[in-house]
Amino acid sequence: MKHFIELNHVIEDGMMAYPGLPSPKISAFLDHQESRSRYQDQAEFYLGQVEMVCNVGTYLDSPFHRYRNGLDLSQIPLERVAGVPGVVFDGAVSPDRSVTIHGEAKGLERKAVLIRTGWDKRWGTESYWEPGPYLSADTIDLLIHSKANLVGVDFWNVDDTMDPSRPVHTRLLASNILIVEHLCNLSALPQTGFRFYAVPLRIVRGASFPVRAFAEIEE
Repeated sequence: MKHFIELNHVIEDGMMAYPGLPSPKISAFLDHQESRSRYQDQAEFYLGQVEMVCNVGTYLDSPFHRYRNGLDLSQIPLERVAGVPGVVFDGAVSPDRSVTIHGEAKGLERKAVLIRTGWDKRWGTESYWEPGPYLSADTIDLLIHSKANLVGVDFWNVDDTMDPSRPVHTRLLASNILIVEHLCNLSALPQTGFRFYAVPLRIVRGASFPVRAFAEIEE
């Protein structure tokens, strides 16, 4: 029997987005009542509309996010974002906020590597957007050397947001390692024995887009 665990934040009208970016606007293009005249009062439908930047909620970054000639969202093979064998590491956050993963780091090729720090518990508060954890150079070396398929984190940026050169995005996406930021609920996952899903829409010249990230566990 399969069991599914949600690993994404929900998207709501007016929620706080990445600092400096506008909040999403979610509304009705045509609500149930307004639609009735179109169907001679025999039916009603809600037609919604969403206006938002693509980096909101839990989202995936494609190589095109960093590189003009990188793969965009329409070019990412489905097997790279659906049913990917996953592994969770508990990230040790150092005083300088960098995160280094500890534990058995072998066998990560083509895996979804999810890094758990507990930062997601701050979601919905101003403290979530304080300068947060970021991946250390040693962690990036390990992910690239191990040929990981994807890395996901439960905080808001794999990079130190104080560093404008964004070395983590630069190195990971150059190696075609996909990035998922703002994961949550990683505490509910076992270290191994699950499959990870983070499927975005297929958008030509799409750089980033929200995903409904979740884990599938066979019981």
